[in-house]
Amino acid sequence: MRPTLALEATVYTPAQLMDRPEAQIALAGRSNVGKSSLLNALAGRRKLAKVSATPGKTRSINFYRVEPAGFYLVDLPGYGYARASHAEREKWARLMEKYFLGCRALRALALLLDCRLPPQQLDKNLVDFARVHGLPLLPVLTKADKCSQRERAARQKEWELLLPRRPLLTAAATGLGLDELWRGLAAAAGATDPAEAAATAAEAAQENALT
Repeated sequence: MRPTLALEATVYTPAQLMDRPEAQIALAGRSNVGKSSLLNALAGRRKLAKVSATPGKTRSINFYRVEPAGFYLVDLPGYGYARASHAEREKWARLMEKYFLGCRALRALALLLDCRLPPQQLDKNLVDFARVHGLPLLPVLTKADKCSQRERAARQKEWELLLPRRPLLTAAATGLGLDELWRGLAAAAGATDPAEAAATAAEAAQENALT
């Protein structure tokens, strides 16, 4: 059974950030990397996260609670959107810096990378940031369905030279790699596999209904 995702909080300013004790996994990537589509695919819902044709639309930090595993996926604003004003980029940077440095429950950073592109400098900057601050990385290649097998292998090899682990291959449109990604997210959060937890909860509910 698929775990559920529920949007629990939307944060626009550093003052709105709350100290949640549950484990958190941040999702970060360029503004057109497909974060919203991937979140919807993980949840099995089309409209949980708003997908826009205009990159850079997400300007908030969105907290999605994973049930029954009990941790959070935290959707960060996409970076690298050229049309954003300097003031907007500064505002987003302050918000994300406050989150990264102030969140004691942050367990890992899921770095979303476009499988169609070679390593980009902004992505490498975030890898360096995570390394400096001792933040574990879970690299994820998105839109793998738009690449050939040879292109996928080449992209994984390129990133392997820069990262401590081989990136996962995913595709929101086809479901490629979603189960493996769920397992990786749960392991990073120190939680039970969400699919197993959901199945156990469903079995318990069914047993209770019969008694």
